[in-house]
Amino acid sequence: MSSKPEFVEYVAEQCRGAGEITYKKMFGEYGLYCNGKIFALICDDEFFVKITEAGERWELPKKPPYDGAKDYFLVEDVDNAEFLTELVTTTYNALPEPKPKKPKKKG
Repeated sequence: MSSKPEFVEYVAEQCRGAGEITYKKMFGEYGLYCNGKIFALICDDEFFVKITEAGERWELPKKPPYDGAKDYFLVEDVDNAEFLTELVTTTYNALPEPKPKKPKKKG
């Protein structure tokens, strides 16, 4: 089962206090980005945020977003925009900057 676009849009809107939130369809599900840095996945209409040491203070449940994946925080309360803003900001700040993309070879 894939996620509903309306759920993805709702979660993205709830997180907007943390920065520019965008999302991309990936393998039938969605990756969420804050200011260009991936921080979460939405799979089967569930919101999964990357685990960071700083995020451990919320003691969120952990589970893999799909078979074979490593654990992520499972965020069950997507209606609390203030909490989501704080969680996304904390996660964003704890994650490394994305590696610059290599230019495509012309050939």
